[in-house]
Amino acid sequence: MKTNLRKFMSAGKINKRKIFNDPVYGFISITDDLIFDIIEHPYFQRLRRIKQLGLTHLVYPGALHTRFHHSLGAMHLMGKALNELKMKGYKISKKEFVSAQIAMLLHDIGHGPYSHALEHSIVDGVNHEKISILFMHRLNTEFKGKLNLAIDIFENNYSRKFFHHLVTSQFDMDRLDYLKRDSFFTGVSEGIINYERLLNMLEIANDRPVIEYKGIYSVEKFITARRLMYWQVYLHKTVLSAEYMAFYLLKRAKELSLKGVSIFSTPALKLFLEHSINENDFINDKKILDDFACLDDYDIYSSMKVWQSHTDIVLSTLSKGLVNRHLFKIELQNEPFNPERVQKVKNAVLKHFKISQNELNYFVFEESTSNYTYKPGVDKINLLFKNGSIMDISEASDQLSINTLSKPTVKYFLCYPKDIVL
Repeated sequence: MKTNLRKFMSAGKINKRKIFNDPVYGFISITDDLIFDIIEHPYFQRLRRIKQLGLTHLVYPGALHTRFHHSLGAMHLMGKALNELKMKGYKISKKEFVSAQIAMLLHDIGHGPYSHALEHSIVDGVNHEKISILFMHRLNTEFKGKLNLAIDIFENNYSRKFFHHLVTSQFDMDRLDYLKRDSFFTGVSEGIINYERLLNMLEIANDRPVIEYKGIYSVEKFITARRLMYWQVYLHKTVLSAEYMAFYLLKRAKELSLKGVSIFSTPALKLFLEHSINENDFINDKKILDDFACLDDYDIYSSMKVWQSHTDIVLSTLSKGLVNRHLFKIELQNEPFNPERVQKVKNAVLKHFKISQNELNYFVFEESTSNYTYKPGVDKINLLFKNGSIMDISEASDQLSINTLSKPTVKYFLCYPKDIVL
């Protein structure tokens, strides 16, 4: 018996089945060796060190969950969706099943720390989607081409298009997980959705995912929850203040570094502060992707703590504000700000801090943000009726106004230090 066990182990056939205890879904089982090996890879383990919601914990203290949590959850939902389709008679091979799960698992692997602030400050025009693709191809090389189908699904190059739409669309496993998960960790109950009902109603029509008509109310709740979560969590005005402070902080750190000013930074962050790095650099220099793979929340926060005592007033003020949660005041409204109002704020800041016009741009920022609740005509959420007909949710629902849904909600905001007296 012991001899047979040794032979079995030496042949490399030990089942690597692992179970993660997820606070949202309970136990998530990993039964495929390739998926387990990808999760174990340092590129993926890095996601443990990147918060899913960036600086949102400064408003909702429980929002400390990570990109790692979310990626596992989205992969889990992909498995549930595909099992539902298989039960309904759709033929899905094991290779397709695993590859779709891998595509979902890796969809956010390119995120950096404070992702949206970082993407627009210390790297030039390189978003997390592009970096995710680069990571996937690098992993595919290491795993000797076993991720070919997963990459095809992710890039929408696979013939069965519904797999891609389950990865990314207006109704995908990404949105389904982050709404459920972010609602759970922030404690914002308006984001709660019945994901099981939605998955149970899942069908395929014209090679795209659709929802059986009897699930219409769950779809309405899904769309409404997304709208509420955006304005109550993701685009909460205090979260916006913190994220824009982080953006301008990193921008200032890079500006100083490029001018040769000595500032503390971790080795991983140092490369991106001292060099202008664009998409071609990521593609042509393999070391850059490796350095990016070492960059996480700890690099930014450690540097930020040290920057509090820097002689540069911009760097030190923004760092102190973020570390100690002394965030800039933010005024939010539906119309652009009166230029006279903006100038009044700028004059008060100039007088208070005695700074230059260039430095003023880091203390007063006027921006806008927008969000679509739903985009009819773009990756529609379609309902399937018993007679086989299909209709967009915005047309079928008597609760959702297509005029309201199809127009972006735009908010304008003005940020400046709280201790300014106007």
